[in-house]
Amino acid sequence: MTTGTDIRTWFDGRWHDGDVPVMNAADHGAWLGGTVFDGARYAYGLAPDLLAHCVRVNASARALMMVPHIDPRDMVGIVWEGLRRYPQDAAVYIRPMYWTRQSGPGAIVPAAAEPGFCICLESIPMPSEDASVRLTTTRFRRPVIESSVVNAKAGCLYPNNARMLAEAQAKGFDNALVADALGNVAETATANVFMVRDGEVLTPVPNGTFLSGITRARHIANLTADGMDVRETVLTFDDFRQADEVFLTGNMAKVTPVSDFEDRHYDTGPNGNPVTRRARQLYWEWAASAAD
Repeated sequence: MTTGTDIRTWFDGRWHDGDVPVMNAADHGAWLGGTVFDGARYAYGLAPDLLAHCVRVNASARALMMVPHIDPRDMVGIVWEGLRRYPQDAAVYIRPMYWTRQSGPGAIVPAAAEPGFCICLESIPMPSEDASVRLTTTRFRRPVIESSVVNAKAGCLYPNNARMLAEAQAKGFDNALVADALGNVAETATANVFMVRDGEVLTPVPNGTFLSGITRARHIANLTADGMDVRETVLTFDDFRQADEVFLTGNMAKVTPVSDFEDRHYDTGPNGNPVTRRARQLYWEWAASAAD
């Protein structure tokens, strides 16, 4: 089952219409989880930080002992070739992917061979600016590098995220605010998280348990350049309960306001969350200027 519509797939050197088969049953990645991906966005005629996402998918591949063979700049060219098949006002999710094809001796460790590669484009609308999410806690935590490949955007990490989301949704919420191994806030099940308190913007310090996102870094740079005090630090669940605003950042939606954290409500109406609204404005202003 696909996530979006109007799918185009680049595989074996050319673009194909539709959701085409790319992986074989005996591929190492199909049965041992050796898959990585990245996600970029095309919206409003822009593809912000596309090169950075293509660079990161190669880094993720190396973290899973693959030998990436597509230059990130070539990926960018391939993506733009595919995007020309869509209307200019389309909103498209851009997903480059690698997977291990061959096993080395003993089957478990992948062979030092060329992995599979494809790029999948899907039409997925940008969320409404009025959209917000409600958060709760979860008993599941972010892993550490000693137990999982948290230094990669790897498919094998996502069953844990799915457990977090399923638990949150079963409790009547949209997403989960997730702890690291020490019990401090790391991120949500699907995105990095920021909070605002007394005019200061705070976000969990990267400690190796979650990917410090490309979009997250862009927001930190934009808000700092705009004169705001932005700080990476250790944050607890109680810190979020005492926040004035909370918002999520990630590639899919860029900025998502949080309306509730369990029984704590935040004002996401037209007179509320001014920093969240400013972060979104700054992001798309930067994206337009970077494309010039």
